[in-house]
Amino acid sequence: MKLALALNGAEKAIEIVAPAPECRFRLSGEERRALVTQVEPGVYSILVDGRVYEACTDRAGQFLVVVVAGERFEVEVRDPRGWSRKSVAGSQGVATLFAPMPGKVIRVLVAAGDPVEAGQGVLVVEAMKMQNEIKAPRSGHVVSLAAREGATVAAGEPLATIG
Repeated sequence: MKLALALNGAEKAIEIVAPAPECRFRLSGEERRALVTQVEPGVYSILVDGRVYEACTDRAGQFLVVVVAGERFEVEVRDPRGWSRKSVAGSQGVATLFAPMPGKVIRVLVAAGDPVEAGQGVLVVEAMKMQNEIKAPRSGHVVSLAAREGATVAAGEPLATIG
């Protein structure tokens, strides 16, 4: 499972190859292993490369706060399984539309700079022989368009920005 993370504001991508307790994951292309044990709710013991770390977690608004060895990290996890056709980041100002699932962009209905109305189709992604129209979450203008017709997209990949 691939996840997009914002770690203290820095964008990261992680792929979970095998889940806890004997976790295997890829970070920056390198596969790593960790033994993860939940000690109590919100407290984990993590063994990585022969070193043991205690991680404490807590929710703070939209972030998961993780404290490891006294160092505090704000983590925002974007799990592609949680995305829907209306998945957007930002409801005011700039809104980014994300791919709801892996697929292929089969139609781009707007161009950068075009005005759009809330609910207007922006592009169409085909996944498992089903076409999903990705719609503008609000009125505005297309600030950028990352998707191109014929391109393959991963779940959670940014497709367009509405401002």
